Amino acid sequence: MHKNITSIFGQKKVRLSDTNRAVTPFGGLAVFFEFLNRIGFVETIEKAFPFKLISPNAIPPAETFVAFIISVLTGARRFAHSSIIRMDQVLKKLTGICRFPGDDTIRNLFKRFSQGNVYRFYSWVWLWLLKRIPERINGYSLDLDSTVFERYGHQEGALKGHNPKKHGRPSHHPLLAILEEASFVLHAWLRSGNCHSSRGVVEFLKEALSMLSEKLSIRVVRADSGFFDKEFLQFLEKQNLLYIVVAKMTQWLKREAARIKEWKQLDEWYAVSEFKLQLFGWDKSRRFVVIREKLQEKKDCLGRKLFDIPGYTFRIFVTNRIDMPEEIWRDYNLRAGMEKRIAELKYDLAADSFCMKEFFPTEAAFLAIILLFNLLSEFQKAIDLKQYKQPATLRNQIFLCGAILGRAGHDAVIFLSSSWGGLKQRNHLFDNLLHYINPTSPKFEAVVPV
Repeated sequence: MHKNITSIFGQKKVRLSDTNRAVTPFGGLAVFFEFLNRIGFVETIEKAFPFKLISPNAIPPAETFVAFIISVLTGARRFAHSSIIRMDQVLKKLTGICRFPGDDTIRNLFKRFSQGNVYRFYSWVWLWLLKRIPERINGYSLDLDSTVFERYGHQEGALKGHNPKKHGRPSHHPLLAILEEASFVLHAWLRSGNCHSSRGVVEFLKEALSMLSEKLSIRVVRADSGFFDKEFLQFLEKQNLLYIVVAKMTQWLKREAARIKEWKQLDEWYAVSEFKLQLFGWDKSRRFVVIREKLQEKKDCLGRKLFDIPGYTFRIFVTNRIDMPEEIWRDYNLRAGMEKRIAELKYDLAADSFCMKEFFPTEAAFLAIILLFNLLSEFQKAIDLKQYKQPATLRNQIFLCGAILGRAGHDAVIFLSSSWGGLKQRNHLFDNLLHYINPTSPKFEAVVPV
């Protein structure tokens, strides 16, 4: 059976026909699957699952979970999109999964995640992941931020709150902590949409810090003005953690900034200064660093204008570090990577799109995507990429590769298309995986939280 069509340019005849050969556009995922084999990912999640399925026809939970993250990796943005891989015979051979689950099976898996199951499963997996992060002599920068997931429907926890793009739209308001230098999400909570940025941040940070091993130290904690909170600052000081937090431009801080007479000019546009102030309700005075920026016609300024000092904008940071003011400012500017990681989670991996009516199944799916993001971060180190690449770039440059399933005797053979770079373009990635030193000791056994 065939059909003739005409090319758009040149008006040449092209024949369409069927083929019985198994074809996939994602043959390049073989590199990622080999990485998962090398680190023992499947064995880890099989041990971590807090429940078992007893039906003889049920797909094992680990296989359903892996199928879900593969569908996200290939571009799925809804549970229904998981059908993109369901009939892919090549991916079945590469993964060893005989039967890919449908979208209902994936939803039913996550519906088994109660609050306790979410904690048991992901605590185990995160302990295993954290053992794999290399020690850093100067420590890691821990960046905190929140984002908004718009919701359409009547999901648990989807409430009206701060929504900068769609005012009044019900949403969830996740909280994230990221180790910047490792591009690793240390901890994440899915919260109701009416939560303030700093709600629960002390308990959140307690959980995050409790997961860190002795070899992983925190160099500095950085956060925006949503976390300018007395209890939060007191907690950081009790933990002997250095911090840089953007201060809210309250009336008292504006007045103090307007009184500054001595400025250190950095260049034509920027100047810095500092002062100490004990705000109302605080137990002590704290150090504030002020950045003054001269208004420019062709450039947006990040700070706030003061009525008493026209022609400038001001940003104020509260910190317990003793560095020069300009060093405090430059260090905080490195936090820009946090915004990029959140954008990658939302736009490359659709972390805001997999939503169910129940809250904790939705959180379980959200954390599964966070897990995939962390795996991709280590994957880049394992294949020795010199520069960090966002997930969509990995998908287009490595994972996307036409492939055909064939046989050589009793062995299955995957033929990667040379026009997509084929095996030649990916051979060095496999070689790098062979020489990758697994950071986790083979004797490591994570302890399942009770």
